[in-house]
Amino acid sequence: GASGGGGPPAVAMQSAKVDAIVASLKELTLLEASELVKAIEETFGVDASASGGGGMMMMAAPAAAEEVEEKAEQTEFDLFLKEVPKDKKISVIKAVRTLLELGLKEAKEKVDEPGKLMEAKPKAVVEAAKKALEEAGAVVEMK
Repeated sequence: GASGGGGPPAVAMQSAKVDAIVASLKELTLLEASELVKAIEETFGVDASASGGGGMMMMAAPAAAEEVEEKAEQTEFDLFLKEVPKDKKISVIKAVRTLLELGLKEAKEKVDEPGKLMEAKPKAVVEAAKKALEEAGAVVEMK
């Protein structure tokens, strides 16, 4: 049967270790994720924004691949808050607070005065923030 003598136990341990890492990654805020990417880049001498081995950074939609060809290697993006419908304001403020780790007053000011929310952040960080803000009801733009 299939249950008889699997691989060496090291495989199971590795898997549990990876599961634990993935579980803790899920709990990171966007800012922490960004810091983690930087730390990995510095520690291992890699560039997570380069195409190729950055598995974690390859969450981009297929349409994004076309943009990459036009704009040669843009690795850092800005995120702009364009508009916030009145009935969505509280959700958007909550999303801004979480994404930027701001207090209520600062987040409210950002939402009241739409403009640049993030500057020169890795693509994956900005895309995740854009998605979160759009889900909250805001109109945002990535540049």
